[in-house]
Amino acid sequence: MQMNTNNASSEVPATAQPFAVRIHPVDYRSAQDAADVGVLLDLYARDPMGGGEALDVDVLLRLCGDLARRSDAFSFIACVDAPQRQAIGLINCFEGYSTFKARPLLNVHDLIVHPLYRGAGVGHALLGAAYDLARSRGCCKLTLEVLSGNAVAMRSYARFGFTNYQLDPAAGQAVLMQKWL
Repeated sequence: MQMNTNNASSEVPATAQPFAVRIHPVDYRSAQDAADVGVLLDLYARDPMGGGEALDVDVLLRLCGDLARRSDAFSFIACVDAPQRQAIGLINCFEGYSTFKARPLLNVHDLIVHPLYRGAGVGHALLGAAYDLARSRGCCKLTLEVLSGNAVAMRSYARFGFTNYQLDPAAGQAVLMQKWL
């Protein structure tokens, strides 16, 4: 599998120019899809909002094989076809379960749009694919996490209909925490 982060061309249509975006489910066993997932996820990891560091080559080589073995993993790629096929966006989702609703939920774990295509509706198209998948699977909600300093993403998610999670306003909003193992 080739993991070349230079795969993303710098010759991109200006935002004012219309371009057709095609969204398709990722086939984790497809060499092309696996390469696109690796390139886009590494692009995200290198971005300050993704941590600012490249992913380990071992991670990139194992990722799609690992995801293919999971029945709860779902991804979609956004592509443009002119002048040649180019992957410009990726959404990775995992199905979870809401104990309060006794129904599945779909968590958006990663959402990446190539910087040259941001602001052109690619992220919303990917969220739309996740939304449609969640509805078809009987999910009660979509969830995601976003850094509090990522105001652009937060505004975009709010336009799509996401709100901060809270049960009782007096108890405050949910905060994501982690402990590395």
